[in-house]
Amino acid sequence: MTDAPEETPIQRALRLKKAAIDAKPKPPRGGKFQREQAAGVQAGKSKPWMAR
Repeated sequence: MTDAPEETPIQRALRLKKAAIDAKPKPPRGGKFQREQAAGVQAGKSKPWMAR
């Protein structure tokens, strides 16, 4: 942090933005979908009968 007692408007906006992002619900970590994405498999490929 800086030695200034007051934060600049930009610093304040960034802090508020980060707080708003952190307050939003996040998708669950791990699981089949994330493993498929990490492996480069498109979602739905494991269920070919679901394709149109």
